[in-house]
Amino acid sequence: MPLPSAPLLSGVDLCLGYQGHPVVDSARVALRPGRVTALVGPNGSGKSTLLRALARLHRPDRGEILLADGANALDLPAKAYARQVTMLAQSRPTPSGVCVRDVVGYGRHPHRARFSGADPDGPAAVAHAMEVTGVTPMADRPVDELSGGELQRVWLATCLAQQTAVLLLDEPTTFLDLRYQVELLDLIRELADVHEVAIGVVLHDLNQAAAVADEVVLLHAGRVRATGSPADVLTGDALTDTYGIRIEVSVDPGTGHVTTRPVGRHTARLHAAA
Repeated sequence: MPLPSAPLLSGVDLCLGYQGHPVVDSARVALRPGRVTALVGPNGSGKSTLLRALARLHRPDRGEILLADGANALDLPAKAYARQVTMLAQSRPTPSGVCVRDVVGYGRHPHRARFSGADPDGPAAVAHAMEVTGVTPMADRPVDELSGGELQRVWLATCLAQQTAVLLLDEPTTFLDLRYQVELLDLIRELADVHEVAIGVVLHDLNQAAAVADEVVLLHAGRVRATGSPADVLTGDALTDTYGIRIEVSVDPGTGHVTTRPVGRHTARLHAAA
């Protein structure tokens, strides 16, 4: 088995908080090229805060954020960092009267020359980003006329147009119908498998995390409870204890695919009746 590649982005012993209130304590996470790392855990466990810290949107109280060459990410100019790391946040303000093509073009800002604004690779990058996210047919539509799912895909295209080696996604399947959830997860895998992008993604759906991730980071009350493959981390005992509800886990013996199933009172009654 080949040795794992060196991380492109790492959080080391990160302690994060808001106005003196600790949210994340001593967290470690490493994002490697060609691999998808899913951050999962209950609401309030700190997964989105940890992802924001990796994007330099939340300054750590303690710990380091390191790039592949060992440089401290916090020491880089904003534009230089944006050429290496981009993030799709849960929500962004929607500009009024701006068409989809121009919004996707916002992702090229880190690549534009300081004074002339020249970006010779920009048009091709924007066209490719729109194509892979399926928004090319709406290129000339104003973004404030789009549905929530359509807008989510436009913002993802904006991130892809930035052409970074690291992509951070905070609950990217929110607002998407089932088809586009599946297509987005397929796209995430393609970006990792074909383009060697290092991807960190926050997901609430444990089955989506199991399906798309090479590595899962399970957070509970601000601490990393476990890190490893989906089969190693997403166990019935660990999930039941973390989420405070019984969660059954099955593993396909042929594929190793993990499926989780929360068991509420109604489900338990159905089991008893059967």
